[in-house]
Amino acid sequence: MRIDVFTLFPELISGYCGVSLLGKAMRENVISINLHDIRDYGLGVHRSVDDEPYGGGAGMIMRCEPIFNAVNYVKELKRPLFLLSPTGKKFDQKMARQLSNTDGFSMICGRYEGFDERIAEHLADEELSVGDFVLAGGELGALVVIESVARLLTGFMGNGESVIEESFNNDLLESPQYTRPAVYGGFSVPKVLTEGDHAKIKRYKIAAALYKTIKSRPDLIELRGGISEKEQSLIDEFLTDL
Repeated sequence: MRIDVFTLFPELISGYCGVSLLGKAMRENVISINLHDIRDYGLGVHRSVDDEPYGGGAGMIMRCEPIFNAVNYVKELKRPLFLLSPTGKKFDQKMARQLSNTDGFSMICGRYEGFDERIAEHLADEELSVGDFVLAGGELGALVVIESVARLLTGFMGNGESVIEESFNNDLLESPQYTRPAVYGGFSVPKVLTEGDHAKIKRYKIAAALYKTIKSRPDLIELRGGISEKEQSLIDEFLTDL
């Protein structure tokens, strides 16, 4: 997979992507992350990339020319090209799965007060938001997208089951997890997890995921149309252990 990122601070992206599983995936050619410094396409002696907004207003706005020029310079750019913005479509696990089945995509990271709207209308394919909050720039959002997509790629993680069982992949939160010791500070691991009955453990994990989602994210339950009678019976079976 190829991902291109246009940013004023490429070092923020490269520093994070160069370590841990992302760094390993890049070295093994599972994923290619190509960074483009928008400042290289800035105007004049000072490489200007921003200007005051027409009509007045607080802050500075990123100009069209540097970003258009930076994007148009890349001949093998992968589409879609996303403009990271708090006004964009909400990024979620479903979208991460969709993008992981492509050969790549690209992102533009903003700074300052925002973008000239012509970048959104005539250059980017779609605006994308990682949440209902405002950041100083798009780099953290880009990293969220990169990592959530990359970890779904074949060869990224050693244990494919980790991806299958994690939160949101089945429109549910992941079931609670435990490790040794079995008892700590008077608090015990659910007995079913220590008994070695794998079929029973599987049923318990489904029930625990359902129960946790009902408690913490009822909106997810509503989106999936509620729970079935079979799912409710699973919850009832393990209710004392949840």
